[in-house]
Amino acid sequence: MNRRFFDFLGLKRNTAALLGMVILVGMGERMAERFLPIYLLALGGGALSIGYLNGTSNLLNAIYSFIGGYASDRVGYKRALLFFNLLAIFGYVIVIVFPYWQAVIVGSIFFLSWTAISLPATMDLVSKNLPSHKRTMGVSMHSLVRRIPMGLGPVIGGTFIVWYGETTGVRIAFGVAIAFAIVALIVQQRMIEQEKRAQAEKNPLKLWALMSSDLRHLLLSDILIRFCEQIPYAFVVVWSMKGDGVSAIEFGILTAIEMATSAAIYIPTAYLADRGTRKPFVIITFWFFTLFPLVLLFSHTFLWLVIAFVIRGLKEFGEPTRKAMILELSPENRKAGMFGVYYLIRDVIVSIAAFFGAFLWEISPEVNFLTAFAFGAIGSIFFMIFGRDVSASPQSPAA
Repeated sequence: MNRRFFDFLGLKRNTAALLGMVILVGMGERMAERFLPIYLLALGGGALSIGYLNGTSNLLNAIYSFIGGYASDRVGYKRALLFFNLLAIFGYVIVIVFPYWQAVIVGSIFFLSWTAISLPATMDLVSKNLPSHKRTMGVSMHSLVRRIPMGLGPVIGGTFIVWYGETTGVRIAFGVAIAFAIVALIVQQRMIEQEKRAQAEKNPLKLWALMSSDLRHLLLSDILIRFCEQIPYAFVVVWSMKGDGVSAIEFGILTAIEMATSAAIYIPTAYLADRGTRKPFVIITFWFFTLFPLVLLFSHTFLWLVIAFVIRGLKEFGEPTRKAMILELSPENRKAGMFGVYYLIRDVIVSIAAFFGAFLWEISPEVNFLTAFAFGAIGSIFFMIFGRDVSASPQSPAA
């Protein structure tokens, strides 16, 4: 019975060890990272230092995705994940040893983008250890487990701040993060098996040339959908608290509703996607992305905001399926590298949306939300017409 249950969830030795790493490293990351703006202000950094931190994070998320894919193809996902964990620990040490806001910016270069740099290696591990008809479930379990540290980490980190103050509390949180990362390293080295190295390509232009037209269609659709997401992203809390008058606690409840909705749909949708074709699930998730800013525009009561945030949570309906499609549409020996260059191109272009969204908000919130909806609708319709469907046919895992 246990074996069938683990097989249903796509849990093998390597993938189970990976999920353990996600919880441990993610817990440390979320404990401290969510309170970095407060820590920067406590160290005298001011609002400008927070802007530097956010700008650094956005830029590195794009660049590190490609670096992570290249490293995974070059040395294998086990060695790549080991290196990325050591980078995160090094960044934590910098912040603990040097209590200056400039040191936080430098340290963030090493720890803040752990998720982005490790994601291609993570997807590479899933693709090589699970058959095609279990890859969506494997990606979904990764997404589901990530929600654990996202929920618990800030609570633990906030407790340290209440007990020990803003500066000491954050530094203690980073110390605990180091301990979690070390345990993750031990789990990784003992449980994850080293795979054969693939050919690595360090030139993103060559990987772009290898990208199929089907994957390019998915990428273009995804870029348009991310414009829909990012244009209003920073202003959702402003609209909710300043426009609709909800309290900070009520906004926290809305966020919890979004997370709970996402967590509830991961396994059922992954099961269905792995039994048939993937395109319908991606189309549905694209339309949930598209509907959120439109529903938010007309949400002027807490009940309507609840409905809007449920829709926001439902945007995860086909996100693991989309990632599985990227793997399916990538060349066999280039999956991590192709995954990395896909995110490099997408996130560099979509970073423009943050500035574009601020300009539109200055005109009016209505213009911001409706423009976001228009981008989402174009992206969804484009994928409905030009996106290729992919079947999850059963086959043996590659490793």
